[in-house]
Amino acid sequence: MEKFRKSICPFGIWQFLLANLGLAIFITIIFFHGAYKSIPNFLLGVAWAYFICITQWTGLSWINYIMDDKIRWIERPVTRSIVEIILLVLYSTIAFSLVQIIMLYLVHRVNPLEAWGMIAGSLIYTMLISFTISLIFTAAGFFRAWKRELIRSEKFKSEMLAYKYESLRNQLNPHFLFNSLNVLSDLVYADQAQAVKFIQQLSGLFRYVLDSREKELVKLQEEKDFLQSFIFLLKTRFEDKLEIQLDFSASPEDLIVPMTLQLLVENAVKHNEVSEKFPLKVSIRKEEQSLVVENNLQLKVAGETSKGTGLQNIEQQFSFFTDRKIEIMNSDGNFTVRVPILKAAEK
Repeated sequence: MEKFRKSICPFGIWQFLLANLGLAIFITIIFFHGAYKSIPNFLLGVAWAYFICITQWTGLSWINYIMDDKIRWIERPVTRSIVEIILLVLYSTIAFSLVQIIMLYLVHRVNPLEAWGMIAGSLIYTMLISFTISLIFTAAGFFRAWKRELIRSEKFKSEMLAYKYESLRNQLNPHFLFNSLNVLSDLVYADQAQAVKFIQQLSGLFRYVLDSREKELVKLQEEKDFLQSFIFLLKTRFEDKLEIQLDFSASPEDLIVPMTLQLLVENAVKHNEVSEKFPLKVSIRKEEQSLVVENNLQLKVAGETSKGTGLQNIEQQFSFFTDRKIEIMNSDGNFTVRVPILKAAEK
């Protein structure tokens, strides 16, 4: 309802009423020549024109509002133009005729049938005026939609760049590389076969990051494979101090924002204690059309304070592809994030 109100009077109800009053006065001065004879005639002409302006503005805006939901400009501009012009002309003509019939009855006590006979002769002119008004409304609606899409596109590009930068900064930061190289140096002497596997997994992780830099969405199965490589590196480092369960399957049409799951797992490790006394348990499961990432909450006593930037970035990216919100819950000693699974149709 609020969105509808703004579509009719974007500057507020009083501005809407005053704008129509100004338009009514202008119409009275230009078209109602008899209004100059006396003040009552002028006020009557203004009231008559005001009634016309209110019904036209409100009705045409309502049609525009409904059409925005049913036929989007960006998806089907030609169909939208044709359907909208037809509806606007029909409404404008009918509304104008009804206003004339009502006002003729209220002011001059003209029978509605007689009133219809009086205005029927000029109906073609009414339709021409309605068609002109409809063209103006349609053109204005198209340019508003074009402007919104342009702003949205630029915002998307800006947010995507920021997200990619934040992803690279958070997920491939020097601390991660430093810890991985430390683990690798120990493995080289202790278990060369395991060291080779560690290098292969680390290489695959970097390859995925590089390959997904220019992608808006990736297949969920690809994200799962990437996450398994990341988990291998973490498990090699933390061993039994860290438990991660992946309890979901991915269908071919399932999509997700790149590195979403990895960032959530990394956040859990980053902000919680991981030790033999307090092992960290992370589970990722599928519930309907969402992925649920959950970990037991055992925040570090000291260390870097979480600013929630990573979660905010994920929320921003998903907002470009779906109206479904990311849910973040903190209860019963667990921290839970519910992420929507996207489909190709949403891309």
